[in-house]
Amino acid sequence: MFSVLLSAGVTAEGPHRLLEGLGFTAGFFFVILSEAVLVTELNVVLPVTLLHFSKRSLLMNASRFWVLAFIGNMVGALAVGYLVASVQSYPSQITSDLTRIISIKMAYSQIGGATQWLHIVLSGMLANWLVGLAALFATMGRTIVEKFVPVFLAVTLFVAAGFQHAPANMAYFSLAGGVGIGPGWRLALGWNILPAAIGNILGGFLLVAVPLWISFGARHSAMIEE
Repeated sequence: MFSVLLSAGVTAEGPHRLLEGLGFTAGFFFVILSEAVLVTELNVVLPVTLLHFSKRSLLMNASRFWVLAFIGNMVGALAVGYLVASVQSYPSQITSDLTRIISIKMAYSQIGGATQWLHIVLSGMLANWLVGLAALFATMGRTIVEKFVPVFLAVTLFVAAGFQHAPANMAYFSLAGGVGIGPGWRLALGWNILPAAIGNILGGFLLVAVPLWISFGARHSAMIEE
């Protein structure tokens, strides 16, 4: 919601995308500070854990945790999106901007076909490459400012680039559904959220967790298990 409100009425493309990214950064940073669970952050944390610890029992627990996080994020997005829409009345500019965002999210479905579905998956991989790095970089800072700067840069980049991020899109579709616009949840799930979630998993694992583990983590695994 903040990303839509903050960028409303800004016509220049660069500043508009910058403000959208800044607005979305607030939500992600709240997750980092509160130690809440965001499913796309888990796409990095859980693979790293499984790479370090070879116990098979962890795989089932990690899978259960991921599913619960996905459901929790979805329910949270629905609850907040529809609550905001039911108690607030925003100018038509906000609805117009939200409509534009939703149309971009659903652009793949207008063409259709397996290739476009795969493109959503690949876009989701790029999104969680950046979101995963943002979560990683946040652990490096000792102060709130030190944590925020890399998060702002990485998250703003993924938002400005238009990459597909399942939890973010859950929120956008929930806000749109609350005000009576959007494609409906059947299309939103099938042509955005689910393929984006698959891409987010692959991106966090293949583009963040595995390269970092190969570079830095493998030599520590034996020591950690001991």
